[in-house]
Amino acid sequence: MERQALTAIEHGTDSHRPTSPLVAISSILPSLPPAERRAAEWVLESPAEVVHSSIGTVAEHAATSEATVVRFCKKAGFKGYPELRLALAAHLSRVEVEARSGPDGFDVGPDDPLEAVVAKVASLDAQAVTDTADQLDLDQLRRVVDLVAEARRIEILGIGASGLVALDLEQKLRRIGLAAAAAIDGHAALTVVSVAGPEDVVVGISHSGETLDVIDPIRLAGSRGVPTAVITNYPRSTLAQAADLVLTTAVPDASFRAGARASRVAQLTVVDCLYVAIAQRNYDTALEALERSSHAVESRRTRRRS
Repeated sequence: MERQALTAIEHGTDSHRPTSPLVAISSILPSLPPAERRAAEWVLESPAEVVHSSIGTVAEHAATSEATVVRFCKKAGFKGYPELRLALAAHLSRVEVEARSGPDGFDVGPDDPLEAVVAKVASLDAQAVTDTADQLDLDQLRRVVDLVAEARRIEILGIGASGLVALDLEQKLRRIGLAAAAAIDGHAALTVVSVAGPEDVVVGISHSGETLDVIDPIRLAGSRGVPTAVITNYPRSTLAQAADLVLTTAVPDASFRAGARASRVAQLTVVDCLYVAIAQRNYDTALEALERSSHAVESRRTRRRS
């Protein structure tokens, strides 16, 4: 699997597709003031209606002013309301968006049959991966790859579900010979960061970007001159503002903690991109390390692969 992934990226392209307007709006939603947030929420709830509505209509639905709608549009990355409408129209023309705009979306209802539950789980996870890849900032990714590949030691921080992702990144980086370690509770995170130096790097992972057990160690690292990078769903979050470099996921909200599950899938997508790009930097060395680590555990299987 690792060899195939390295080969694929070696011959891949370096294009960066445009960000979905719905993803762009969702990512800034928690940071918006109430009036702008009402406008954003109406756009997210009724994108097809917005395409055919004037800015005055949006302002009326959000119980706010047209100037507030314009401010929201600019924070979402658009020059103004007309550009937002055009982006929504283009986005809604795609087949995947039509499927995403079904009557129940990704939410699982109490009376859904099992086949519907499976379909919705698969759709949410697939959408999280697609949207995350769609908006991933390749310049930021390159810079994180440079930091991690050249670091003396990589400290990876994550709490709860994000802690599982931190452990996954640790395991991947260690398999290609890098000195990586994951801290998955707040005290451990502060401890390892307190002894890190400028030649190290600290990677923080938090879906919300508002987890103090990740924010405080990232801030401590910055105060000590240690380079920092984070993975979060919200580029305007407190964690993102505290870090040197930010890689974002793109996960829609859904019930039954589906957002937490999809956030893990999206975070793993970013982790895999980061890991493979780092391994590519030292392609032959990485492959040799992977083969040696695979051989080391071969005897622990009940039977050898044919």
